Amino acid sequence: MADLSTKYLGLSLRNPVIASAGPLSQNVDDIKALAGAGVGAVTMFSLFEEQIAREEEQQIQLEETFDEMFLEATNFFPEVPRRDAGAVSSYMRLVEDAAKAIDVPLIASLNGSSHGGWTRSAKRLEESGAAAIELNIYYVPGDLTLTGEQVEQRHLEIVTAVKAEVKIPVTVKLSPYFSSVGAMCRCLDAAGADGLVLFNRFFQPDVDLERIEVTSGVTLSRPEDARLPRTWIAVLHENVRASLAASTGVDQAEDVVKYILAGADVVGTTSALVRHGVGHAAQLIDGLEAWLDQRQLTLAQARGMLAVPKEAHAEVYERAGYVAALEKAKTTYGSLA
Repeated sequence: MADLSTKYLGLSLRNPVIASAGPLSQNVDDIKALAGAGVGAVTMFSLFEEQIAREEEQQIQLEETFDEMFLEATNFFPEVPRRDAGAVSSYMRLVEDAAKAIDVPLIASLNGSSHGGWTRSAKRLEESGAAAIELNIYYVPGDLTLTGEQVEQRHLEIVTAVKAEVKIPVTVKLSPYFSSVGAMCRCLDAAGADGLVLFNRFFQPDVDLERIEVTSGVTLSRPEDARLPRTWIAVLHENVRASLAASTGVDQAEDVVKYILAGADVVGTTSALVRHGVGHAAQLIDGLEAWLDQRQLTLAQARGMLAVPKEAHAEVYERAGYVAALEKAKTTYGSLA
């Protein structure tokens, strides 16, 4: 039987299939169920910048109230009881309890878009027992005057701020919407990111023609969604120091295998577990193991087998693949020229 043990962010994992951030980690029992299903690590749902700011604002308001009552309010000010804690303190408590309850690494998730005080929450997550932090920089630049360089710089500032707060690994979940994804990944790598999660999916609105209104919602990923992140993982493999995590388009074991062949260190999934149940993780893991056994390959041998060769000129390599794909398509769909 193939040995599926691996490394991610410097952490030892029993296998490369991990639970991505999502709705399946809302409480300790849910997190224990994910670990019990066999995944190599569990990434929690995100703690949002807005939640942190809101709780800090409430704390300030409470201090100001005491300040009006007492001359030296800070000497009297009580800590908010844990049972009455807000979203932030509840999240920290969940991290603390869940980390003790499972035998695989627990990765906390911070979601924000600005360089601000919320990044200091990373230290609290570390103290609560998180093995690593996934930094989900969900930033849609609605300001049309912002340049691409400014958007990229904001990402780097956030990563630098979080890395300054903690000693545990920090991985960055980023979007594919940069003018040069590869260059951005190399900059994040140079800024100290221990891992890169490819990719975040921006939730895009739709239109309800009956009500004539904009609608929004969360949709589960599909296997075809994996093509873009798989392409970039294949390009980045062995070209960055950071670990590479796949994050979308996983439904069956074959999707896991494809990501491994592209060069992913770990393969995350939420949609498959939501769609098929938490127990589906075992099928993904068993399927990967069976595929390796059938071909008498180790996990290390399979990883990156179909990545862009390091000595190859990536742009020429990708261009050649593009032209070949169009030529092949002509025989099926007619000329696309």
